[in-house]
Amino acid sequence: MTPHQKFSEGLQSLPLVAILRGLTPFEAIPIGQALVNTGWKLIEVPLNSPQPLDSIAALASAFPQALIGAGTVLTPNDVRNVHAAGGQLVISPNFNPAVVSEAVRLGLVCLPGIMTASEAFAALEAGATGLKLFPAEMITPAVVKALCAVLPADTLLFPVGGITRENMRAYLAAGARGFGIGSALYRPGMTAAEVNQNAMDFIASLRGSAPTTHG
Repeated sequence: MTPHQKFSEGLQSLPLVAILRGLTPFEAIPIGQALVNTGWKLIEVPLNSPQPLDSIAALASAFPQALIGAGTVLTPNDVRNVHAAGGQLVISPNFNPAVVSEAVRLGLVCLPGIMTASEAFAALEAGATGLKLFPAEMITPAVVKALCAVLPADTLLFPVGGITRENMRAYLAAGARGFGIGSALYRPGMTAAEVNQNAMDFIASLRGSAPTTHG
């Protein structure tokens, strides 16, 4: 299965990306297992975590059915390192055309960070798979709705930053297609059991707040 096929499958089953900032290689497998057991298939380890490439390699090897990759990917060399470690997902806080280009060249799923319509259109033109709307704390659902009104109808827009179980409903109603979940899901020092419970709580909130009709 290609990275893009994994991404599509993951979005259909559970459109939530786990952001495991601060994860250590020692924790990678138990935390990854806690997520995969509940149905999470989209997992990123930010590159400013301890030995992130080791964690990505361990997760990619242990959970081939999941789409594993990196966040805070800032340079083309970062993209190559993630790919060499077995990662198939590249997420950035910003839009760097060179990063997107390298991810596209290597066949990886790429979600650059954007905030404005200009950045969004430029990222899509560069070949981005979808868009990370970041930081969501600064972007209201009304702004998401306005962006969705002008972007191509099939644009995958993922608010990230400050997403909680309580505010997902408004973003979904505005047109968000999924979310990146960070400290509300995982923080360094959490046990696998705690992460498992948080993961299940987010699933319950997402499914409870999903629109009941589809146009």
